[in-house]
Amino acid sequence: MKVGLYSISCSGTWFNDRPALTVEEFIDTAKKYGYEGVEIDLKRPHGSPIDLDSKRCAEIKAYAEKQGMPICALSANNNFAYPIPETVENELLMVKEQIRVAKELGAPVLRLFAAWRGIVKVDGIATYERTRVPNYLGFPKYQQFQQILACFKECAKWAEEAGVILALQNHEPVIETYEDMLEFVRLVDSPNFKCCLDAPCLGWNEKVQSDEYIQRATRAVGDLQVLSHANAEFKENPDGSVEMISFDNHEQPVLTNYPMFIKTLKEIGYDGYINFEFCHMPFHDGKVLGYNDYIENQIRLARIYFKNLIDTM
Repeated sequence: MKVGLYSISCSGTWFNDRPALTVEEFIDTAKKYGYEGVEIDLKRPHGSPIDLDSKRCAEIKAYAEKQGMPICALSANNNFAYPIPETVENELLMVKEQIRVAKELGAPVLRLFAAWRGIVKVDGIATYERTRVPNYLGFPKYQQFQQILACFKECAKWAEEAGVILALQNHEPVIETYEDMLEFVRLVDSPNFKCCLDAPCLGWNEKVQSDEYIQRATRAVGDLQVLSHANAEFKENPDGSVEMISFDNHEQPVLTNYPMFIKTLKEIGYDGYINFEFCHMPFHDGKVLGYNDYIENQIRLARIYFKNLIDTM
């Protein structure tokens, strides 16, 4: 199993104390801190298909190869849950273009959502608070499910043609459990439509972060697992060891059970990537922190923490 870095951590989404890192600077950062691959976010400023024509894709691919940093995955940020046909067609077109980008970058996996709720920026920093409860205009759940499934099937055909694997993440909304993710994958029934099971997306309570639940979910996904993510915060102890901490005691009252998750991933033979993402507001001691004074160090600590788990579990 390998530890990768997801570019949302460096995109300026969660900090405003410096400009967003360029894609090349992001790749350099991953290399600097010992990561083994990178996942590029396919929206501005890093990877929107609007900006990534074939020439730019070739430049990024060549730079990553020069730095010895595989582009292990891309992220789509799609939402197929809207009841408005034009919006859904726009989302489909975006994913079709993202599959094209994945092929041109040589990225084997494109991560999909059923419905990404999005973010809103306030004072230059993202927040989930205004998008916490998505408004789908009273769209009945069964129709929503059928529409999302139809979109997935269309995307899977494009992925098959391009030789790209789509990895459905167990991320809310719409998908509430790992079983929901598996149900979509079963119904799409494509060799190019698989899973991105993330332990934090199971939820932060004692039941779903118990050893038993983590083992059950990971084993149920089994060889459908082609990608995973980790979103957490850490502190460095005086002896140099790295310890996970809660980034918000209200939102995250129970820590993600990464030790059991990684142990079980190893047991089922998963040898892909677990990609770290700093993907929330860094708010501590009444202050919104930045990249230079917090996030960059979290990137450093995360690689140490997960590499140690992989080596010792």
